[in-house]
Amino acid sequence: MAHFNMPPSFSYFTRRRFLQAAAATTTLAGASALLDACGTSSSPTSSSPVTITVMYNKAELSATQVALFQKQNPTIKVKQLEYDATVLNSMLAAGNPPDVIRTQGAPTIPNIAARGLATDLSDYFAKSSVIKEADLLSVNDVYRWNGHTEGQGPRYGMAKDWSQDAMFWYNKKTFDQAKVPYPSTTKPLSYDELLEIGKKLTVRDNGKIKVYGLDVIYGFTTQAHLMQMLAQRGKSLWSEDYTRANLTDSDAVAAIKWYVDWARAHVGPSPLDPDTNGSDTLFAADREAISLWGYWFGGALYSKYNNTLPDNVGFAPAPQFGSTPVNACFAGTGAWIPVKSKHKDEAWKFFEFFLGGPPAQDRVKSGFGLPALKSLLPELPQGTPAQKEAYTVEQAALPHQTVLHFSPYISDDAFEASFKQYIEPVMKGQADLNNAVRQLQTAVNQLAQQGKQQIS
Repeated sequence: MAHFNMPPSFSYFTRRRFLQAAAATTTLAGASALLDACGTSSSPTSSSPVTITVMYNKAELSATQVALFQKQNPTIKVKQLEYDATVLNSMLAAGNPPDVIRTQGAPTIPNIAARGLATDLSDYFAKSSVIKEADLLSVNDVYRWNGHTEGQGPRYGMAKDWSQDAMFWYNKKTFDQAKVPYPSTTKPLSYDELLEIGKKLTVRDNGKIKVYGLDVIYGFTTQAHLMQMLAQRGKSLWSEDYTRANLTDSDAVAAIKWYVDWARAHVGPSPLDPDTNGSDTLFAADREAISLWGYWFGGALYSKYNNTLPDNVGFAPAPQFGSTPVNACFAGTGAWIPVKSKHKDEAWKFFEFFLGGPPAQDRVKSGFGLPALKSLLPELPQGTPAQKEAYTVEQAALPHQTVLHFSPYISDDAFEASFKQYIEPVMKGQADLNNAVRQLQTAVNQLAQQGKQQIS
């Protein structure tokens, strides 16, 4: 990947297309979604030619990168498959899966590991001369599972790139026009403060929204966002055994109510104010003031602004719902190697190459997400004042990266669909909040119980 070149998909990256793509990569009918992977392994491999299958989107794994790997490893050929959840699940069921598979990370690894689908890569990491365990940033702990809790135990994969996903970008032009002070780069706003600012920044013309004051990226990673909000108050979305959601807890209800209040305020794209334009398009057109997309979104904006990040772009800490500083990664897209891979050593070589070799070095320079390795952090772009500010804000946030504990028994898609089914009528004034939350909890708990029975 060339310096600062964005994946070609960003040229047609609408909100709807992003949410559709995200939903696809979180589908876990049997295993997980896909992800990047690569390698240059210290483990022994056969001298006879071997072909490994890598299921990963071409927008993220280029033909040039594959060719470079094959040049460096002439006895290994790569067959690349575009991700397809149906194909993946069929291959897993047949016992002939790809050798390296893309996954969204945090919400998917507990299920993949709990079902015994993924290879324990701990020994590979311990022996690797390319990816040193001491060099791994803590975000990679979302790929650990001890049989009960995410973030502990053996390693089942690694992140490609990531963000602390509730941090937000803001357009200083819209703040200046509304005569609203810029957010602090050091002191987080509360969620209530953020919503009030969003109201002030929203501009309407003849009953239509001309400028969205606050885009919370509704319909994507809602579960993770609720988990972070509750963790900031010292609570968990899930019971200790991950079979029951704590959605009727007073703080959980308050967090859900915040989403309802946000939608009813008509300050961002929502079920009440749908917009098919992508957040990057709206932001670059000065039609969006705040976007809660995390650090990776800076790479998208860099592309939209014709390979620069102008001075009117700012970056700020994640809002706080409580007093505990929690600033988590909601995904951490990366890769895993199936237990039934027939070429684990060769797959690990590719894993190392893609996640710790030249492609990783190229990715970090684009600003399209944070690197998974500590040693690559200084390579993040700092060429413009906006990039320097984002780098400084991000460095201060890193110590607050926290592993959220997802249930292995329910997919992120299923949670998202249930949330929409029961909470959107509340947003529209068609249902009572407390009744809807109780219905949501019942539905989510039933799904979790079904998931546990399937794994058992």
